[in-house]
Amino acid sequence: MKVIHAKDYNDMSRKAANIISAQVILKPNSVLGLATGTTPIGAYHQLIDWFKKGDIDFSQVSTYNLDEYRGLSHDDPQSYHHFMRENFFDHININVANTHVPDGSNPNAEEACSEYDKIVAAAGYPDLQLLGIGNNGHIGFNEPDDHFSKGTHCVNLTESTIQANSRLFDRIEDVPRQAYTMGVQTIMYARMILVIASGAAKAQAVHDMCAGPVTPSCPASILQLHTNCVVVADEEALALL
Repeated sequence: MKVIHAKDYNDMSRKAANIISAQVILKPNSVLGLATGTTPIGAYHQLIDWFKKGDIDFSQVSTYNLDEYRGLSHDDPQSYHHFMRENFFDHININVANTHVPDGSNPNAEEACSEYDKIVAAAGYPDLQLLGIGNNGHIGFNEPDDHFSKGTHCVNLTESTIQANSRLFDRIEDVPRQAYTMGVQTIMYARMILVIASGAAKAQAVHDMCAGPVTPSCPASILQLHTNCVVVADEEALALL
């Protein structure tokens, strides 16, 4: 696990975008695993800026997002389908048919998760998987547990995750209580993993991910076992390392 020190959120975003852009420039038909939430927005906006300047071409790229809330339609403003269009896809030259997000609108969890596993496997798994990290050490929506998950599955979100995500909703009651998420094993199949973290609230999780024991009580800790994992975090997030 390689840890790259960033000065602040903007510096973290630029450094992460540099790594992602290098992947796409070196392999124009890259398979990218993407994340949502507030942390990657700066990196996405930097990539958009470079695209507009002609520095990067996404026309051959395919993407596979980590997760989606269960019960939200693709057009719901709080869905991750909508998030990715608003913050990234609508501003670059990616073929929308090559963008994939779990189908949260499908009430049949087993079917939705099985279908997503099939398309991710058919793509050969990501060349680069972008991850944020939750305050409790979750990656994707893989919450602390007594075991590491395998494929895409339906999860009950913890109260801490619901609280953290409530900032994006009008009321905490509106935050979905379940989500479909790629499993930890699927994430580990990526050839490179890029984790980004910013802010003091992430410091304990970043410490446990990088230096704590490998345990499903901190799902991100398994990344210590990946052969090509890079962490880009700012000073506050690295305070305990």
